[in-house]
Amino acid sequence: MERRRPPLPRFRSPLRGPWLTSVFGVVLLVALPVVIITGLLSYVAYGPQFGQAIPGDVGILHLPLFDWPASPSWLYRLTQGLHVGLGMILVPVVLAKLWSVAPKLFDWPPVRSPAQALERLSLLLLVGGILFEIVTGLLNIQYDYVFGFSFYAAHYVGAWVFIGAFVAHVVLKLPHMVRGLRSRSLRAELRVPTSQTRPEDPDDDLGLVSEQPGPATMSRRGALALVGGGSLLVAVLTAGQTLGGPLRSLAVLLPRGRNSAAADGGPNDFPVNKTFAVTGIEPGAVGAAWRLDLTGGAALVRLDLDALATQPQHTATLPIACVEGWSTTQTWTGVRLRDLAALAGVPTPASAVVRSLEKGAFAQATLTSGQVLHPDALLATAVNGAPLGPDHGYPARVVVPALPGVHNTKWVRSIEFRSV
Repeated sequence: MERRRPPLPRFRSPLRGPWLTSVFGVVLLVALPVVIITGLLSYVAYGPQFGQAIPGDVGILHLPLFDWPASPSWLYRLTQGLHVGLGMILVPVVLAKLWSVAPKLFDWPPVRSPAQALERLSLLLLVGGILFEIVTGLLNIQYDYVFGFSFYAAHYVGAWVFIGAFVAHVVLKLPHMVRGLRSRSLRAELRVPTSQTRPEDPDDDLGLVSEQPGPATMSRRGALALVGGGSLLVAVLTAGQTLGGPLRSLAVLLPRGRNSAAADGGPNDFPVNKTFAVTGIEPGAVGAAWRLDLTGGAALVRLDLDALATQPQHTATLPIACVEGWSTTQTWTGVRLRDLAALAGVPTPASAVVRSLEKGAFAQATLTSGQVLHPDALLATAVNGAPLGPDHGYPARVVVPALPGVHNTKWVRSIEFRSV
């Protein structure tokens, strides 16, 4: 069998071994569940019970349905910021972990027994799953859909494939990881220079230690510093999208959230996802002819912008967070949604459907009762003390605490308050 071995690469780094692999593994074991859970929570936040999450019918992959809370207002900003930000920060760790186990990926013969065949299948799903999630996630952040299929559906199904493989891998490898971590002292290893770096003890059961190691060109502490430094750099280049402030200008890895609706430093100078120009809405539709229709009660209530201004006004400082991981916090002024519900004759709605002048998949959003009745949920007509700019939804947009950004509907034309 060895004579028939194809020209596969032979790995000679003396750094590889159970201890280094286990160090990378424990980082991923702690952090990846956070990425997984926050990603699934994002799906729930989109309201699959209203058929507005993508994918819609997921069969046995459906999650328990519950109304996404509107408090605290920064909830979606936190969960989606963690999902995207932490996912990107872990990329150097994932690549380092794959490098550390590369000999196993090219093991020969590839299958020695049915048990090993199952293990290698789970490894294929694990590696393929996490690389698929990383690549499609990064392309979605850049709005570069070169893969030609629905990102949301593929990312969701791919996540469940990865979750299954991840759980199986943890069950199979956890004892090895614990043993690997105990084989060396982290504190002692961090004091070993390159000149004194030696291969780990042979590990016939794992096959990570090279049989013919070459001289060390880097210490294990150097490898850990390289990977940790890479993750720290990614953190610096992404954190500003969620945290804002001076770090936002450094967030070059999430450029969509750096696009501003105005560059004059005025009230509307903050990030925007979709501009008015790309919506196809006729300018006249948001001019003097604009009207807001409130339905669901005994009769239609129609308001123009002046009539909205006569309603009790409320101001709240709220974030808008998008699925791509960026967010912005501004001070919004407008009419409470619960006051509009009462005006429509449905003071305690079970839900509300907000429709936009825009056409397309996200031209409307369904809100839960808790979201409509939240005291800071607004139909905003002003931001930071000035009228909304066209790119931010003039003449009126919905702003609801903890709601995914795309459901904070802009260019609102009607709201239907439902009793059931």
